[in-house]
Amino acid sequence: MLVLYEHPLSPYAQKVKIALREKGIAFDVRMPEGIGAGHTKGAFADANPRREVPALIDGDAAIFDSTIILEYIDDKWPEPSLMPNAPEARARVRQIEDVMDTHFEAITWGLGELHFFKRGDEPLREAIEAKAGQQIAGFMAWLDAELGDSDFFNGLEFGRADLGVIPYLNAADGFGYKPTAGSRLAGWIARVNARDSVKQTDQESRASITGMEQVSAAVESGLFKRQYRDHRLEWMIKSGGMDIVTDGLARQTIRFTDHWDT
Repeated sequence: MLVLYEHPLSPYAQKVKIALREKGIAFDVRMPEGIGAGHTKGAFADANPRREVPALIDGDAAIFDSTIILEYIDDKWPEPSLMPNAPEARARVRQIEDVMDTHFEAITWGLGELHFFKRGDEPLREAIEAKAGQQIAGFMAWLDAELGDSDFFNGLEFGRADLGVIPYLNAADGFGYKPTAGSRLAGWIARVNARDSVKQTDQESRASITGMEQVSAAVESGLFKRQYRDHRLEWMIKSGGMDIVTDGLARQTIRFTDHWDT
C-alpha cells in the first residue's frame, strides 16, 4: 500500500492527496509521531530528513518534497496526466506552483503563527496581519490575471496548476480572506472546490483545525516548535515580525531544518 505521511492542514500534503485522488490511486495516510516538535523518528524521518510533511513511501522508494512527489506520481501513473503537453504551458504551471509554495504559503503559515500560536502581542499581530491582507490581495489579483478567461489554471481541464493553488486559497479563506465576489478567481474557487478530490481534502483540513486554539500553550511550554524555513523567515521579518523571530530563538520555540547538521 502506498503510504503518505501528512498533516491535514499542510497545503503541501493536500496537493499530493488531491493528485492521488484525481488519478484514483489508493493510499494510506499517517501522521508522523511528534510532528511539530522537531524530533520525529522512524520511517517518516528516514524518508524526509527535513522532518516535514509530506513524505511518500512506495515500496522501497521514499520521496520527499511535494513538488518532487507530484513529479513522481505523474511519472509512475501517467494517466490521467496532470500536466499540459506544451513545454511553455508546463513551465507556466511550475511557475505558478512555485509562487504558491513559497511566497503565498509564507503568508498563510504566518497567519497561523498569529492566530493559532499567538506570536507577539496584540498590536504587533494586528500590524503584521494588515500587511498580510495587502499581500494576499496582490497575489489574488495576480492569480485572477493568470487565470484569465480559462476555466482552469491548467487550461481546459483541471490539473497540476489548479491543485497547486487551491489549498492555499482555501487556507486564506479560513482566515477570512476571499477574492472579490463575482471575480473570475472566485468562480474558479467554487468550481474547483466542487471536485470530489478537492472537497474531501479540504474537509479533512478544516476538521483538523478543531483544537488549534489551544496549541499556543504547547508553544509556551516548549513542546511545539514551529519550523521557520527560508521563505517563512523572510516573510516574518519583512512583514514586521523581527521581534517574534528573536523571541522565538531566545525561548527556543522556533526551529530550523537541522538534520544534516547532526
